[in-house]
Amino acid sequence: MVFSSESFLFLFLPLFLAVYYLTPVRFRSYPILAGSYVFYAWWRVDFLGLLFLTTVFAYLVGQKISLHRGTQRGRVYLAIGVIGCLGVLGVFKYLNFFIDSFAMLFGTDAAGLGVHWRLILPIGISFYIFQALSYLIDVHRGDARADAKFIDFAAFIALFPQLIAGPILRYKDLEDQFRQREHSVELFCDGLTRFLIGLAKKVILADAVAPLADLAFATENPGMALAWAGAIAYMLQLYFDFSGYSDMAIGLGKMMGFNFLENFRFPYISKSITEFWRRWHISLSNWLRDYLYISLGGNRKGPTRTYVNLMTVMVLGGLWHGANWTFVLWGFWHGGLLASERYLGWDRKAASRWFALPLTLLFVLIGWVMFRATHVGEAFEIYAGMIGMNGLIGDQSVWFDVTRESLMFTLLAACVACAEPHLHAAFTGQNKAGGSIRADGTITALPGMQIALTFMVLSIGALTVLKLAEQSFSPFLYFQF
Repeated sequence: MVFSSESFLFLFLPLFLAVYYLTPVRFRSYPILAGSYVFYAWWRVDFLGLLFLTTVFAYLVGQKISLHRGTQRGRVYLAIGVIGCLGVLGVFKYLNFFIDSFAMLFGTDAAGLGVHWRLILPIGISFYIFQALSYLIDVHRGDARADAKFIDFAAFIALFPQLIAGPILRYKDLEDQFRQREHSVELFCDGLTRFLIGLAKKVILADAVAPLADLAFATENPGMALAWAGAIAYMLQLYFDFSGYSDMAIGLGKMMGFNFLENFRFPYISKSITEFWRRWHISLSNWLRDYLYISLGGNRKGPTRTYVNLMTVMVLGGLWHGANWTFVLWGFWHGGLLASERYLGWDRKAASRWFALPLTLLFVLIGWVMFRATHVGEAFEIYAGMIGMNGLIGDQSVWFDVTRESLMFTLLAACVACAEPHLHAAFTGQNKAGGSIRADGTITALPGMQIALTFMVLSIGALTVLKLAEQSFSPFLYFQF
């Protein structure tokens, strides 16, 4: 089940919210857990057991870590917890990759080694394993309490708004909200607004530009025009697909009384790769910084070690996205850029916007080509097309498959990406006295602006539902991670 489906919008969500708000406040973790398990089992019932066992394992180990915190035994329990969680992730996400890579060394494939089975990747496993890991590490550090009821912890791990594709939550940020959180009409409406905006990003923009990106990456030796058009289309598709999901997850959280941290902050206005990673997939960036980069020594052990740490973190971050050499190379690319910026001091300098912004976007675009490609050779075919090695047009017959709709929506998506910071400021009253954004993310706009915002959101919501009814099923891109 996905958020942008009729079954979720008109069946699951209304039923869940009805049961949730009819349940007494102190028992609301029960419908959250039950609803989340139904939501997950809608995809595959068998992997629901893996989610449950991971939850029980992390909870019990967390209790032991808390009991023996600061002792050698506590550190042993932490190691058991980390190895156990990473072991689950390693087997289900990377075993196929390791077998294929090992087979390549001998010039054969998995079947040539006698391996005739493939493990299915459980949906959302990268996200809920990282949440379990952060809980164990935070309990060890004393940043999170381990006195939660099991039902609250299980609801946290399985929380369906973000279970499949984030944001990556940390128990220490939500533990107080599980004990007590605000429920109000204002917060619910604000969440509904955020959900509808995210749904529109996915259905109206991301899904509309996807055919152009798919065509370019499926074309052998694309010409310069198609290669650039496809790369830009994917750059926009990925942003609106993933940020749209994050908006919907944050909106659903608000409808349930939760306040999740933001996951995107207009990443395509960044003037450096360092700034880009402060704005893109913020929950992952912060997770890698707090639990991996700092643990490796961060920038405390000299420049050379800092560069190595940056490369290591980004390569592992690439592998987190998927078991493919394309993600490894994408991680190397961003790690190298981050290390280079630090060496040159660009991560601290205020560069000229008109020079730094397009250069950063170009670097990001080059990386997204490798990120999107199904194999390394496909990425280099796009790169060859982008530098004109296949001519300006390439195979002219391919252009008959390019629709005016995909070109129009790619242009529209680019305009929305450029204007989004200004639209956000306008509709939240940031440019006028009396408007603000509260600490919990709730929008407080001027009355006239609020009326305009409400009308626009309702109109966009209606248009999105109509668009959704006429198109085929389209999963979110981050579901594969």
